[in-house]
Amino acid sequence: MNIKMICLGAMALSMVAGSALAAGSTGTSALDDPAKMQPFYTDSSMKTLRGNDDFVKAWKALTPDDQKMVMAACEDEAKNANPTNAHPEFCSSVKANGGSK
Repeated sequence: MNIKMICLGAMALSMVAGSALAAGSTGTSALDDPAKMQPFYTDSSMKTLRGNDDFVKAWKALTPDDQKMVMAACEDEAKNANPTNAHPEFCSSVKANGGSK
């Protein structure tokens, strides 16, 4: 009986630890990663977007996988529109300048 409880506890612990590790440490979306987002802004507080030409250059500097992640994050944000969305101006610029190929 004790071996059964120990094995069951170990299995439960491994499942909890596995799901915690799967979440990762990069934030909730690509839009929350400062390393990806900083090239699109003129200031360190990331409040003022760059102009269209600089925005397109920064967009093209991203890897195709990063571009897909940003586009998916913007699409998710548009689907779940609410007052807490933090990137509406950025996502509209992505769609206008970077998202159209």
